[in-house]
Amino acid sequence: MTNDLITDANGIAALCARLDASERVGLDTEFHAERSYAPRLMVLQLALPGYTAIVDPLAPGIDLQPLVAALERVTVVGHALQSDLKIFAERFGCVPPKLFDTQVAASFLGYGMQISLADLVRDLVGIRLAKTQTVSDWSTRPLSEKQMEYLVDDVVHLLPMHALLQQRLAERGRASWCEQECIALAQPEKYRFDLRRAYMKIPGAVRMNRRELGVLAQVVAERDAIAKERDIPPKFVVPDDVVGGIAQLRPKHLEDLAQLRRLESNARRNFGARFLAAVERGEAIPDDELPERPHRPLGADRETLATLLGVAVGEAAREAGLPQGLLVTRAALERAAREAPGSAEELAELLGLSAWRTALVVEPLWRLLSGETRIVVEGYAKGEPKVTLVS
Repeated sequence: MTNDLITDANGIAALCARLDASERVGLDTEFHAERSYAPRLMVLQLALPGYTAIVDPLAPGIDLQPLVAALERVTVVGHALQSDLKIFAERFGCVPPKLFDTQVAASFLGYGMQISLADLVRDLVGIRLAKTQTVSDWSTRPLSEKQMEYLVDDVVHLLPMHALLQQRLAERGRASWCEQECIALAQPEKYRFDLRRAYMKIPGAVRMNRRELGVLAQVVAERDAIAKERDIPPKFVVPDDVVGGIAQLRPKHLEDLAQLRRLESNARRNFGARFLAAVERGEAIPDDELPERPHRPLGADRETLATLLGVAVGEAAREAGLPQGLLVTRAALERAAREAPGSAEELAELLGLSAWRTALVVEPLWRLLSGETRIVVEGYAKGEPKVTLVS
C-alpha cells in the first residue's frame, strides 16, 4: 500500500492521472465547522486500489479544482457522505455525480440508518479501526504520524466494502433502491441553504402573525449576511431567541433595542442599524407578499392519527427488514394527517416518495386510513407483544 501526502500542483496532477485511469475512488474529508460560516475543509482523503492520497487543502497555493473535475469522472465511494458533499457544494459549487454511500447501502441490508464506519468495517472486513483521532485538530501542520494513520484508515476499506455491499444488495434485489438514494444524494440543490424559509426555524415563529414573520424573515436574512461577511456562525452574531425578539418588538430606534435583555451592547452597537433597516424592509412588504405562517402543531386527534400512520409504516418496515426512518419521515405523516387526502393516489402524491418507498408504504397506509385494516396488539399477556395490521 502506497500512501502519498499531496501538497502541490504536481501531486494534484499525478493524482488526477490516477483517477482518470480508475472507475471508482474512496473519499472522505476532515473539516472544522464550529467557528465559521461554512465548514472549512482541512484534509481530503482518497483511496484507489493499493494507493491512498492525503490531500492538504491548506498547503500554500494548492488548487483543488482539477481534482474536483477528476472526481466527476469516477464513482465516488464514501460513508455517510452528506457532510462531505455539503462541503463540495459550498466550496466548489458542485457535487460528484456518481456516488455510492456505504451507510445508505448498509441501511438496506438490516444495519440500521446510522451504522458507523468502524462498525461496518469490523462486520464486513473483519478489521477493528483505532478511532483515536476523532477529535483531532486537523488544522495543525505538519500532520502527525497518528493522524496520517487515522486518515488512511478512514478510506482504505471503502472500495472492498463497496464490492461486498453491491453483491449483497443484488442478492436481496435492492441494488436499484440504493442507486436511487445515491442519485438523490448527488443533487447539488440538496445542500443549498434556503434562506427564504430559514425564518421558520426560529423559536416562536409559529405564534407570530404574518407581518411579524415578514420582519422576522428580513432580520434572519440580515443576520445571515453579517455572518457570511465575518465568516462566523449566524448564532455568533445574535442568538435565535434575540432574532425572534427583534421581530416581535419591531423597533424603530436604536434605543428600542435595549429592551432585548439578551442583545448585548456590542451587538447593538455593531449591528443595530442593520437590524433596524431589516425591520423597516419587513414593515414595507405588501400584505399579499408576506411569508406564510408555519403549520401549527397538530390537534390531539390528528396527532394520534399521525402516530397510527407511523405504526403502519413500522409494520411495513419490519416486513421489509428496513429501518422505519428510511421509509417515511414523521413530517410527511403529519402532513398526511393534516391534509387528509381522499384516495391512495392523492396520498402517494402528497407524500412525494420515491418509487420503491411508494410501493412499500402507500397501500398499507391507505388501507388503514380507509378502515380496511386495523392495528392489533398480540402476545402482550405472554410478555411478547407484537403489533400487526389485520383486515
